[in-house]
Amino acid sequence: MRTENSAFGSSAEPLLDVAALRADTPGCASVIHFNNAGCGLIARPVLQAMLDHLHLEAEIGGYEASAARAADIADFHASIAELVGARARNIAFAGSATHAYTKALSAIDFRPGDVVLTTRNDFISNQIAFLALRRRHGVRIVHAPDHPDGSGVDVRAMARLMRTHRPRLVAVTHVPTNSGLVQPVAEIGRHCRELGLLYLVDACQSVGQYPIDVEEIGCDLLTATCRKFLRGPRGSGFLYVSDLVLDAGYEPLFIDMYGARWTGPGEYRPVGTAARFEEWEFPYATVLGCAAAVRYALRVGLEPVSRRTPALAARLRGQLAGLPGVRTLDGGTAPAALVTFAVEGWRPQPFKAAMDARGINSALSFREFAQFDFGDKEVEWCLRLSPHYYNTEDEVDAVAAAVAELVRNPG
Repeated sequence: MRTENSAFGSSAEPLLDVAALRADTPGCASVIHFNNAGCGLIARPVLQAMLDHLHLEAEIGGYEASAARAADIADFHASIAELVGARARNIAFAGSATHAYTKALSAIDFRPGDVVLTTRNDFISNQIAFLALRRRHGVRIVHAPDHPDGSGVDVRAMARLMRTHRPRLVAVTHVPTNSGLVQPVAEIGRHCRELGLLYLVDACQSVGQYPIDVEEIGCDLLTATCRKFLRGPRGSGFLYVSDLVLDAGYEPLFIDMYGARWTGPGEYRPVGTAARFEEWEFPYATVLGCAAAVRYALRVGLEPVSRRTPALAARLRGQLAGLPGVRTLDGGTAPAALVTFAVEGWRPQPFKAAMDARGINSALSFREFAQFDFGDKEVEWCLRLSPHYYNTEDEVDAVAAAVAELVRNPG
């Protein structure tokens, strides 16, 4: 039975009480926040968890506060594990998704001629990291082609490239930051398992928006941030490391006293869990905020979120697609809640400023963020709007009306 006035539906009736969720979200009173792909609005329980710990640090000391809250701090690993279908021992805290991603890359002993197989839609920082590996270690970067129907990477072609090149690493961004495309990461994972290939998934834009199961995906490594659709604080992320990777002895290039034990003057031993990818110093208030954000997401329920959030985006995308001078750019058969569009007659910064002036939060993307994708689409910039489950249909309509007004009156 559903509890009245609750923000959360029961398992029998997974409906969202949007009004209660908005009451939990202070920012809803002041802005129309359509930049959840950048940072989601923090909920009150997340804010309170962080403030409580900062007050405790001020009252009794930082080391003493972390010792007093040890069980709650450990819930970060347990909650993330529950979120992605893993165990706490497989989860490492990171300062960002990119921090987690580069830690994972640093654990791979790349040699000249090794192949990194990726897609044309992987995140900009990942693409730059691959180029840096090519510059420093002589790796080869192979980009699998997109499917002609616009549904994302051509999985059959990618599988052929796997068999041809036997890549040292297969890397895929689940939901690219520059469009609503959702890549078929589980299908790619099945080919990686069949061929015994190391598989890294960037789930930065999908964690908190969709249910994620690392076993179903078949990945060896998965990275994400906590600040986007999970609605956690900035400066936080995580790395999932499979038992297979841990047992094979992978460890980050620079491992510290938290991730390893100094067993003798000339030797050390990595710890047996994903903690080998962590450092000794943690921002404990942030860690506690992340745990609160994950628990909040789990109580809300990822299944109803995964239906409502893309549906809001589809409503917005449909209204924008009919506007003269507006070109929607999202691909795939079932796009995520990232709505990107190009606008005629405007420069990027003035257009965003005009949206800001109307109390609408958004984000700009530029060609340098997506050289392949934006090159194919022949666009130099776009505006990205990304609603979440606490946004309303009225807000969607108001945002679409604001864009319509602006394109009628170019700046």
